[in-house]
Amino acid sequence: MSEFTYLFRGRNMEASPEERRKHTEKWMVWFKELGEKGHLREPGHPLEGSGGVVRGEKKVVTDGPYAEAKDVVGGYVVVEARDLQHALEMSKGCPILEAGGSVEVRPVQILNM
Repeated sequence: MSEFTYLFRGRNMEASPEERRKHTEKWMVWFKELGEKGHLREPGHPLEGSGGVVRGEKKVVTDGPYAEAKDVVGGYVVVEARDLQHALEMSKGCPILEAGGSVEVRPVQILNM
């Protein structure tokens, strides 16, 4: 088994509080299923919408790393899967896809330190 990070991109800023509550419930069900099957390695965290970026040799700081709302990384988790194809298949259950978002699936490189 290998580790993969799911980066969740996109936010539905126009959802009502009730729609957000229902969407959050779907996330909890999906996380529970991943955990029960032994795939949830690290539950990760949702990320706040604010932030900053430090770039280049001059270390220039800018507000917010995002160009568009669809590109916002809203959170992450680390899962365990047989291989990349398995990790991609599991990501298809993510509720963010129902809201027009995306899941970026990236293998975790283990460093021996």
